[in-house]
Amino acid sequence: MGVKIVEQWILAALRNRRFFSLGELNTAIRDALEVLNNKPFQKLEGTRVSLFDAVDKPALRALPTIPYEFARWVQARVAPDYHIEVDKNYYSVPYSLVREYVNVRISEKIVEVFLHGKRVASHVRARHKYGHITEPTHMPKSHRAHMEWTPEKFIDWGKTFGPYTAAVTDQILLRKAHREQAYRSCRGLQSLAKKYGKERMESACAHAVSINACTYRSVKSILEAGIDQVTLDVDTDKPTPLHENVRGATYYGSTFATEKPH
Repeated sequence: MGVKIVEQWILAALRNRRFFSLGELNTAIRDALEVLNNKPFQKLEGTRVSLFDAVDKPALRALPTIPYEFARWVQARVAPDYHIEVDKNYYSVPYSLVREYVNVRISEKIVEVFLHGKRVASHVRARHKYGHITEPTHMPKSHRAHMEWTPEKFIDWGKTFGPYTAAVTDQILLRKAHREQAYRSCRGLQSLAKKYGKERMESACAHAVSINACTYRSVKSILEAGIDQVTLDVDTDKPTPLHENVRGATYYGSTFATEKPH
């Protein structure tokens, strides 16, 4: 109906006029529209202008302060590692949502994750493929503890017990293929140190170094069997030849920093 009115009152009224610019045409249309809007209704009281002022204008709201941004929605399932895949990248959500289906809003700059209409995660959208974008608060406490440690910190911790504990720690960090495995073993050493004390820990590590068995399991077995209390024919105040190969904190600063997570 509105199209028909425009055709009759505006287009038809201007059909025989010639315009030489777009601006001139717009001015003529605006004038004709004003006449139409102020024309009294045939079956109702008032005009289109008065009806707008009474009904529509009071309901109007200010335009959004943020410009409209195009976004698309997809559904994803949370993997066991509490990440979802979006455009070949992996974004974390709270670990309690593992195996849940979530809705994902993807805009130019932001990736937002919703569960039952409630936003549960928000990340800056990654520009490179196959990256892991992880919010530490989404992780279980056990995983968060791994993030708080670095090879440098483990090495420094080992040195507080003595050269042999430092040597065993270094060898564990060197031999494990994945950082998660190395960190787990180093954390195991720390648990043993709390249980058996500084002297026994350093002695057990000295025994492990002497037989070239620098692993968490070896140190644990030595402590449980009491072998650490057997005197070794070595000067425990000096590092063994194996300790001369300790890479130190600076070595791991480059090795683990460039290793891709698995």
